[in-house]
Amino acid sequence: MAEELFKVRSAFVAKVSIAVMEDILDDLFTNEVLNDGEREAIIEGNPTRKNKARTLVDNVKHKGDDASWKMIDYIKKHDPVLFKELGLPTQSSKEAAGADGSSSSKNSRTSKKNDEKIYPVTPESMKSRVALLITNITFRDAQKDRNGAKRDEQNMERLLQTFGYEVVRYRDCTGKQVDKAVLDFSKHPKLKDTDSVFVVIMSHGKRGHVLGVNWSHKQTEKGATEEEDVFPIDNIFKHLASDKCKALENKPKIVIIQACRGDEKGTVIISDGAKKDLVCDNASASDDNNMAEDGQRYVHKEKDFIAFLSCTPDTVSYRHPETGSVLIGHLVDVLNKHAREEHIEELFRMVTQRFEESDLKHGQMPNRDRVSLTKNFYLFPGN
Repeated sequence: MAEELFKVRSAFVAKVSIAVMEDILDDLFTNEVLNDGEREAIIEGNPTRKNKARTLVDNVKHKGDDASWKMIDYIKKHDPVLFKELGLPTQSSKEAAGADGSSSSKNSRTSKKNDEKIYPVTPESMKSRVALLITNITFRDAQKDRNGAKRDEQNMERLLQTFGYEVVRYRDCTGKQVDKAVLDFSKHPKLKDTDSVFVVIMSHGKRGHVLGVNWSHKQTEKGATEEEDVFPIDNIFKHLASDKCKALENKPKIVIIQACRGDEKGTVIISDGAKKDLVCDNASASDDNNMAEDGQRYVHKEKDFIAFLSCTPDTVSYRHPETGSVLIGHLVDVLNKHAREEHIEELFRMVTQRFEESDLKHGQMPNRDRVSLTKNFYLFPGN
């Protein structure tokens, strides 16, 4: 069980060899406990043997009892001495647990899998998952460079790969290039077979828009004026709507925007040069809003969407110049820990709760927006 595996985490980390760990990883991948992105993240994303071992245990534990039992079996298979030293339960203990109630648990999962209130997710549909990731880091005006955003990009890409999504990645786009990227994504050949998509855009922003890398203030005799290089967030919903992208009809479309939506804030924020402090992703005091009206013909035009925005209207969101955005940090942690048990709306609520419970005094509060999901969406089948 997951708890049994976690109890021996420290001893496993201290004693397991690289060779044994690689054999365990191969078995977990072969038997679809870990996907290719997860295996690569464990191997490449951790510099030391101990870090690899910790991440391996944590990833498997979060996948539940079945995955944990498989890892326990693989430890026994590849290092019987270590298995004995750890004092892990035997296979017969697992079978006994199954006789006591795992059958009903399995039936419960199957029942939920076939629940009409849940979007269908299957191992086959997961193989066609694809996500769009756009990150603006370097701007024409160097003072607007988003230090720390590379970490956000790495964390989001790894998270999406963990959930089986092929990531289509763009960096440092103008507003027009962002629009073209979303439009091209709406024609991706995998969309007809996928069960869902993610669209993640991270940049500076103002209400209703994210900013392209050429956005700047122009100085005139009358003062500063904006030079427009923006992407209307509304266009995501237009390009992926039921009438424009039939391949995604009745499929969840999860939109995540890390960008400010105004300039209101509760404290003075110092520049990116101060590495230990948070900075905001605000670059304009504009309050433009470009909302599209609802509409339908034979199908609902805007259906099965949920957007998760890094802050409420007219306010700023914060980013650490070294470790990345506050939102992305909480989002990655919550989804890694709870995505196997909770649906996407509950996961986003849990992220929002992190902001309420934290000691962050800047007042940032992410929120769900334009929710038109008609069912619960779980990232894994059998939830």
